[in-house]
Amino acid sequence: MERPLKNTPYENSKLAKFLDRRILELAGKKSQREIAIQAGFPNPNYVSMIKAGSSKLPLDRVPAMAKALEVDPKFLFVLALDQAGFETTRAAVDDIFKTIVTDNEIDWLNEIRDASGHSDPRLTNRLRTSLRAIFGA
Repeated sequence: MERPLKNTPYENSKLAKFLDRRILELAGKKSQREIAIQAGFPNPNYVSMIKAGSSKLPLDRVPAMAKALEVDPKFLFVLALDQAGFETTRAAVDDIFKTIVTDNEIDWLNEIRDASGHSDPRLTNRLRTSLRAIFGA
């Protein structure tokens, strides 16, 4: 007897993994159903399909989904672009905008500028090691 094909082509995407984790983080605050409704999905089950990897997050839904998940829309947009099938779109976005910077990353950049006296410090091996130590990497 043949096993049925698993229809979850996006299950290993960063977005599916992030969505699963973020929904758990918000569990005490709002349900997955509430997230789906806030994101404007007519079928609340669609969030389950994205989380399971059977559907992609449509790019036009990113702003509403980001608001429902309480995350930076630029961060979620990059995750949505990274899903299978958006490789050429991601390449075009990277070519046009270079790096999409989230609001949190802007805060980091501003702090680095202030801490360095706006001296445009070069990223040395010592500084890279220190930065990675902060994040346990």
